[in-house]
Amino acid sequence: MGKSIMRTEGGDSLLEVASAAARLAGSVLESNFGKALQVKKKTSAIDLVTDMDVKSEQIIVDYIARHFPGHAILAEESSHVDADKESIYKWIIDPLDGTTNYAHGYPVYCVSIAIEVNGVVVAGAIYGPPLKEMFTAIRGEGTRLNGREVHVSVVADLGEALTVTGFPYDVRIPPHTNLEYFARFLKTARAVRRDGSAALNLAYVAAGRFDGFWELKLRPWDIAAGILMVQEAGGKVTNFRGAEIDVYQSQILASNGKIHEQMLELLGE
Repeated sequence: MGKSIMRTEGGDSLLEVASAAARLAGSVLESNFGKALQVKKKTSAIDLVTDMDVKSEQIIVDYIARHFPGHAILAEESSHVDADKESIYKWIIDPLDGTTNYAHGYPVYCVSIAIEVNGVVVAGAIYGPPLKEMFTAIRGEGTRLNGREVHVSVVADLGEALTVTGFPYDVRIPPHTNLEYFARFLKTARAVRRDGSAALNLAYVAAGRFDGFWELKLRPWDIAAGILMVQEAGGKVTNFRGAEIDVYQSQILASNGKIHEQMLELLGE
């Protein structure tokens, strides 16, 4: 990726700002983890938002605005792109991915920030406070975990694969609940996990911890940074038909590439 895009006129690196903002918000989330929260329901009884989601988002938005005041922002809790700013840059932010986990004191959650330039995600940072893990990626330059380059796994048989998925907030209302897919993978893969953070799931595929991930009804802030990380770590990301995916599609299949066709077969049955 050209230096003129990754570093703006003021000399600030997009990835440096994304990483710093994610770490700053993550430290606040961590310091309030396990404490009393204000919890509200959004679209359903299991779709939650806490006061810490909102606080984390404000920290990130303010930090980005100080460094890049002309950039557009799409963030989960405000669900808003600043249409008044005509910019080639757009920041896609999930201030707390794994809200339900966080609200229950289950330490699986993260902050995810991606940067689009002219509609293409060029960099991303996913920070998991409980393990102090910072995943970063730059298009064309690989994926790193705490500065060390990582790659997808080499597992070539779905029967030996550790896979992961999630369920939509309207899982109680058929059709398209992911339950049928879950059952298929449970009977085929070595194991299936469901831990409540799509962004972390993708980062873990990139790092070789999971071999494959699928989910539906996701939003851009859930997957933007993670898609880039999987691709830059040598993996493959498509929709359930095997076609190219972008962050504004709600259906995603990500894998180490070696089991991708096997996963597609299960999803197509």
